[in-house]
Amino acid sequence: MDLHPYAFLALFVLVAIAFPLALLAVAQLWFRFFQPPKPSVSKQDPYECGVAPRGDAWIQFKAHYYLYAIVFLIFDVELLFLLPLAVAFTGLPVGAWVGILVFLFLLAEGLVWAWHRGHLEWT
Repeated sequence: MDLHPYAFLALFVLVAIAFPLALLAVAQLWFRFFQPPKPSVSKQDPYECGVAPRGDAWIQFKAHYYLYAIVFLIFDVELLFLLPLAVAFTGLPVGAWVGILVFLFLLAEGLVWAWHRGHLEWT
């Protein structure tokens, strides 16, 4: 039996469409048969810990913590980009070295900018 060259691709697309639809159908049936019949007061409560909410739910959160996280992510991802340099250290052409130096220069410039703006101070 000689199959069409795209038969495997068609089967793959069919499975890729049918599998999520089957999972959604199972979830819908589960929701329909195992859902509690009516919402209650405890179900409508915004907290699941059992403590009744008091006061205002809005709190001020310093955006400074997000800046620390962003700076950490930038310098953490930097290591992923510099890993190929460490692996192929001796076999890199001059163009790769120039690209890496530009990348490091931009990172250093961003660090100096964050330091100059006072984003790295924990106060």
